Amino acid sequence: MPTPPETPALPTTRTPACPFDPPAEYAELREAAPVSRIRCPAGFDTWLVTRYDDVRAVLADPALSSRGASSVHVKADLDPYAEIDPGSIIQLDGAEHSRLRKMVVAEFTVRRVEKLREYVRQQVERHLDAMLAKPGRAELVQDFALPIPSLAICELLGVPYADRELFQRQSSLLVSTDQDAETTEQAYHELAGYLGKLFAGKQQDPHDDLFSKLIVRAEASGETLDLDELIMLGLSLLVAGHETTANMIALSALLLLEQPEQRAQALADPPRAVEELLRYLSVVQFGVLRYATEEVKVGDQTVAEGDWLIAALNSANRDEDRYPHADQLDFTRESPRTHVAFGFGAHQCIGQQLARVEMQEALTALFRRVPDLRLAVPKESLAYKHNTLVYGPEELPVAWPA
Repeated sequence: MPTPPETPALPTTRTPACPFDPPAEYAELREAAPVSRIRCPAGFDTWLVTRYDDVRAVLADPALSSRGASSVHVKADLDPYAEIDPGSIIQLDGAEHSRLRKMVVAEFTVRRVEKLREYVRQQVERHLDAMLAKPGRAELVQDFALPIPSLAICELLGVPYADRELFQRQSSLLVSTDQDAETTEQAYHELAGYLGKLFAGKQQDPHDDLFSKLIVRAEASGETLDLDELIMLGLSLLVAGHETTANMIALSALLLLEQPEQRAQALADPPRAVEELLRYLSVVQFGVLRYATEEVKVGDQTVAEGDWLIAALNSANRDEDRYPHADQLDFTRESPRTHVAFGFGAHQCIGQQLARVEMQEALTALFRRVPDLRLAVPKESLAYKHNTLVYGPEELPVAWPA
């Protein structure tokens, strides 16, 4: 009797010569098997959804639960069926999710975020001043790309930026895919303990930040919002609020350094350029996990109740049927904002407007202030975050004429 073929593994390996592209297998899957059975790194089988239309349908379907968050399938020590913590906005569904999202989303509207633009601009200029005071060389991730979104999310949430070393260190452990359960648990508890003390203080003495407003609104309406919920909500927003954007700024800067002919076009229309960079780079690199609470149809494939699915965001954003010449960076592309870099549906990223403002301001000012910026090392020597939920360069040494 022939041995049944092994279930193929989730594509995770990028072609070294093409650090901006997702794994090459995605193009083949979109063509031949757009909804296919794969074995994920955590050891269980899932359906991998690779085409743009199917990915959007999966993310919009209320029958497909987000209870597995976005990391369970790539972290072997996590239990996908574990009980969901109160306040875990990325895992909750239905009324529980809507309740928390409505509390938070008012602070992330276009109007509210635009009020933060001047603050972001000031921080960008301040960090460029400090960077350019150095003798012709800097490390762009730590000196520029990471501080800008960290400062902005701290300002919005009411988290002291002076404590950034603690939350940046713990965040990096939480988004890593190769930390053991003990390390991840310790990072979670340290960050949760820090936020618990911070929010307990806000309950006693609220200010004008997002979490103080949540506390005040909840008390005024008589709606319960306990400390455990606040901690989980705060952890989700704080980690997501700087990890993704920091990597997008760094990776976008590297791409524009390598393609100077595209740079002038990008700087001429920053909002359009940022949308195309989000589509092209798609730094959430292992997809978004969903759980079927009933039988559903995805494309031509029937997915049984109890099955898991991965919506491959980076594959959807390179789908030729949606984006002609999808593997080309094109700042004149029609409707680039239709991308799914921020997800889609009920769980679409709350902080997307803030991320857009940060990227627009950071990239525009960087290349306006330092038009002759260049890599300080051979591009082949750069290391990338292949073992984290969010992709980007580990470091980005840059130089300019002193």
